[in-house]
Amino acid sequence: MTLPTEPHASGAVAAFLRRLESMPAVRPAGEPARLIFGMDATASRQPSWDRACHVQGEMFLATRDIGGLAVSLAYYRGFREFAATPYLTDAAELARRMSAVACLGGQTQILRLLRHALAETKAKRVAALVFVGDAMEEVVDALCHAAGELGLRGTPVFVFHEGHDPVAGTAFRQIARLSGGAYAPFDAASPDALRELLRAVAVFAAGGRAALARLPGQAAARIAGQLPAPKGAGR
Repeated sequence: MTLPTEPHASGAVAAFLRRLESMPAVRPAGEPARLIFGMDATASRQPSWDRACHVQGEMFLATRDIGGLAVSLAYYRGFREFAATPYLTDAAELARRMSAVACLGGQTQILRLLRHALAETKAKRVAALVFVGDAMEEVVDALCHAAGELGLRGTPVFVFHEGHDPVAGTAFRQIARLSGGAYAPFDAASPDALRELLRAVAVFAAGGRAALARLPGQAAARIAGQLPAPKGAGR
């Protein structure tokens, strides 16, 4: 696996991975970690959606020996359409459901996704929310408030930003920071970048820092600094 070749993207992904290592584990003992895989399914994202269908299996493969993962696919598209699958523990089933979704033009519904994650984690702990998107067309203050609530619940948001939209980038960084998560841009032409990021978050969600430290490859070796330090660190 390789990091994106574009210098600023490579540095941002490395920074994201370094920061991830400092987070405490959040998986309840004895059961798979629950993760929400949130995606923008508006029209501009069809090529990236297709690529994500091919790399999402890495999340399950990376965690099968450390407690496993249960993933719910949540997406928005079209005119106020929002859907979420049950929590799935089979990569093939998640891929099948993803491949059945066609992207459809519409405005972003990131707030709806954040509120969905908040409702889910209130009912039963969600280890992390992953969001993959390229645009933001909403009120930033409302997004930040919802992100802060997720942070208070211990559900970090990991935002993977496709493209270079500065408005989206600013909002995505704030969502990640306020939730206690992390932000990383990635090159849509490089599926390895998204694959590496998804693997890292999945391993963290399933097994925490210790499991992540055992993850082979360049990503695991470069993890350390973007996320908040664990409570009590340095005392």
